[in-house]
Amino acid sequence: MPKGGRKGGHKGRMRQYTSPEEIDAQIKAEHEKAQEAELEESGQGATGDPTKEQKDHSSDESSDEDDDDYQQKRKGVEGLIDIENPNRVAQASKKITQVDLEGPKELSRREREEIEKQKAKERYMKMHLAGKTDQAKADLARLAIIRKQREEAAKKKEEERKTKDSAPAGAAKGMQSLSLNK
Repeated sequence: MPKGGRKGGHKGRMRQYTSPEEIDAQIKAEHEKAQEAELEESGQGATGDPTKEQKDHSSDESSDEDDDDYQQKRKGVEGLIDIENPNRVAQASKKITQVDLEGPKELSRREREEIEKQKAKERYMKMHLAGKTDQAKADLARLAIIRKQREEAAKKKEEERKTKDSAPAGAAKGMQSLSLNK
């Protein structure tokens, strides 16, 4: 026996293609079966005019869509199993009429923290300008020391200037008196 099993395999088979008309017919048949099943579930049954039933059913669908409890049709086993996952959030779509633009907008955590940070900074600057913070008190003490030092330096300069002004005048008198004595 060859390595790959039977000779030929599946690749040589003849392929069958479905025509577009057959596909459309299958889709229509499935759609009609689904409508009949929905009509039977709603309790109307298959009696009466099918066009009226379809019109009534379409108006029922529009009223169902208006309800807040409207849920999409579940696929497969989802309809049989109730899932209670606290992390799963059902996406509720809101209509434009339900959206409240004038109400207060809830801020994200980052936005709240940024606003609080700005307010704290402003509050600190006000207290700093009023001289109530530790840093402002230290700055004011440093300024007071510097002012005292500058005042003392100014007094020393004034005294030196006075002594310089009086010393040359006194020396000049002494020089004149010496020259006169000769």
